[in-house]
Amino acid sequence: METLGLQAKKIMRSFPNKIAVKYKEQAITYKELYKRAMSMAAYFQSQGMKKGDRFGVLMSNRLEHIELDLVAAFGGFIKVPLNYRLHPKEHEYMIDDAQLSILIGEQELIEPIKTDVHTIFIGEDYDRQMTRFYGNEVTVNVSEDDLFVIMYTSGTTGNPKGVMLSHRNIISSALSLSIACEVNKHDIIGHVAPLTHGSNFLSHVSWLHGNTQIIYNKFQPEEFIDDIEKDKVSVIFLVPTMVNLMIQHPQFNPDKLKSIKSINMAGSPIASSKLKEAINLLGTIFVQTFGQVEAPMCITTMMRDEQTDRLESCGRQAPFVAMKIIDDEWNEKQVGEVGEIVCKGSLVMQGYWNNQEETKKTLVNGWLRTGDLGWVDEYGYLHIVDRIKEVIISGGVNIYPREVEEVLNKHSGVKETAVIGVPDEKWGEAVVAYIVPNGTKEVTDEQLIELCNNNLASFKKPKEIIIVDSLPKSSYGKILKRELVKRHEEVVK
Repeated sequence: METLGLQAKKIMRSFPNKIAVKYKEQAITYKELYKRAMSMAAYFQSQGMKKGDRFGVLMSNRLEHIELDLVAAFGGFIKVPLNYRLHPKEHEYMIDDAQLSILIGEQELIEPIKTDVHTIFIGEDYDRQMTRFYGNEVTVNVSEDDLFVIMYTSGTTGNPKGVMLSHRNIISSALSLSIACEVNKHDIIGHVAPLTHGSNFLSHVSWLHGNTQIIYNKFQPEEFIDDIEKDKVSVIFLVPTMVNLMIQHPQFNPDKLKSIKSINMAGSPIASSKLKEAINLLGTIFVQTFGQVEAPMCITTMMRDEQTDRLESCGRQAPFVAMKIIDDEWNEKQVGEVGEIVCKGSLVMQGYWNNQEETKKTLVNGWLRTGDLGWVDEYGYLHIVDRIKEVIISGGVNIYPREVEEVLNKHSGVKETAVIGVPDEKWGEAVVAYIVPNGTKEVTDEQLIELCNNNLASFKKPKEIIIVDSLPKSSYGKILKRELVKRHEEVVK
């Protein structure tokens, strides 16, 4: 039986004096991290919290994220990370839904929220409680099937859903990431993406090897590249948007990233042309993983030495999951046939918190319906086609936006693309493409239409091409196509 707490204790015994976490000028050893986490767990208990109770974390990237993971692990509490870029009203919904006992975070983020939950501000308040209980330890019987975290989805349709992940789920994800990124005890793991999401899953790999983790507060391409060089980071999680911004930055110098062994790239698909450009600049350091909060990070993995041969695939099945492609009647599709991706195994969530209805829709006989369309080739490699909800139906024919985006991204002057379907009286829906130029060369409608003429069937070509300065994105860097559709409809009106 394995839990995050037990695994962390093993590492802390083996490497007590090794630096566990660094943030700005702050650095703490594994021995100190253990004492600090135990102190806060003792404080939580003094406030009446018991195993299974929830606490919220609302802060930007900082050392306490890692610390509070261990507070949850040691005390049997359930951590509820809150995305600091969301609106206070959204936070209020999650706080109420999760029935938090304590909310910990930065004062400027918590103060706008209307809540009666007991709050602790990071800084003097947090440190004072830790000092009061410093040296105390807690002993709680935690099993691998106990919940470790409730992570709220982005709520693209209705209220956000709280994804329940157990210790077993988190360890399965960490083991898969460790294998995929080829992590060993000498690696330095960096975090610049939000520690409320993908980067947090990578952080758990440290409890397997005893890595030093370095936390960066924000992503500014030039500053970030300098930090990586200075700190000799070797493994890091980045979303494709970050990779694009980095390699297209005017001052980008690939030599500054020589310490990097593996960049785990996930969160959204990357155009094969942009991935090829990144590999040409940086070499085979990219590890693609496909997953979602409900099956964190590793439904499939693509090792870095395989990537150049399979630019359009997101890898093959990871160790702790079974996967298949199905039709609407749950019949398994054949090689090369498009259908919904479903998976099951120790990676898959326990369900949605307080939401049996959505749980029943999403988990069917243990199989997780991902809502993604894809197909598998003869060697078992998965190719993502699109989100089911984003497929454009024009004249009764399915058009996959990602296929059109792949073609538009071939233009060397294009930074980003987003293809959406908009209402059309004649065809039901029409294809519209939004383009963000990268500033290196002129991008015109005529050039892009010619690209489409040379690479796409006539019915798939955009009816309209709109060149813009930027695209709406979530706080995790995903392009928000629903916002584009909304904006387009408003302009048309």
